[in-house]
Amino acid sequence: MRFLLKERYIWIIFLSFLLFIAACNPQSDGELYNENDIRHNLEGLDADSEVLYGKEIFDNTKEVVPDNVGNELSCLSCHGDGGLNQNSPMVGVTKKFPMERRGDYTTIEDRINGCFIRSMNGTELEEDSKELNAIVAYFDFISEGIHSEDDITWRMENEMEDMPAPDVVDGEELFVDKNCISCHATDGSGTSDHTGPPLWGDDSFNVAAGMAKIEKAAGFIQNNMPKGEAGTLTDQEAADLAAYVLSHDRPDGDPNKVGDYHEDPDRTYMTEDRREKIRDGTFNWEALDSVKGDN
Repeated sequence: MRFLLKERYIWIIFLSFLLFIAACNPQSDGELYNENDIRHNLEGLDADSEVLYGKEIFDNTKEVVPDNVGNELSCLSCHGDGGLNQNSPMVGVTKKFPMERRGDYTTIEDRINGCFIRSMNGTELEEDSKELNAIVAYFDFISEGIHSEDDITWRMENEMEDMPAPDVVDGEELFVDKNCISCHATDGSGTSDHTGPPLWGDDSFNVAAGMAKIEKAAGFIQNNMPKGEAGTLTDQEAADLAAYVLSHDRPDGDPNKVGDYHEDPDRTYMTEDRREKIRDGTFNWEALDSVKGDN
């Protein structure tokens, strides 16, 4: 009897140890996700799967739905590897919606169409269309096993808080020194929506896109660039590069669709008026809440 009690006690300790290890495992508490597992699950789907159609739209947006894209970008241009890249992932995104955004009740479908209107300077997908449903199905699939927004600890906001005052002249030099031109071209027109999307000009995102905000652009650049060296830029370098990119002209977008919230002087979108001041050196960066001033 004493032996059986001792054996049972050992098993209780062993099981408690396993539970402790599981609790400390980052995979179990939502800190990580396994890209390879998701890819493997995608490979197991039928070729005509709605999920795979959604992935095709995500990866090759301007080719699959050209009538809805007004530039040379695809969803993949910002969210690499089908949204699985851990720098700017889409894994778990459906758990963040519905949500209140800019005072409105926003669904995941609304958010997707917002990207079509602003980031891709195009037109929204029709409500309940095959294409819109497929993108949502893809997001749902890569988010399987995630139960709530609290589990999405890997989602980065790609925003630089308290950024240093940018220097556009230094940003122009960095654009060359960091070899940005090899992917995005000297004139920012880009080389491919997959490997080097347009950063400014008619084929880039419009002025109401989130990336047209200085802190958003700086955060994204620091978290994702240079290619293969993400996270190596200092705050100042990322801010300078963002300012240089956003100092160039870009599409205004359809005013009936994009609205005018980006023109609010309390917001940080680089509007036409601000771009002109940046280029002639008269823009006061410290007037923006996101800029902390000189280091």
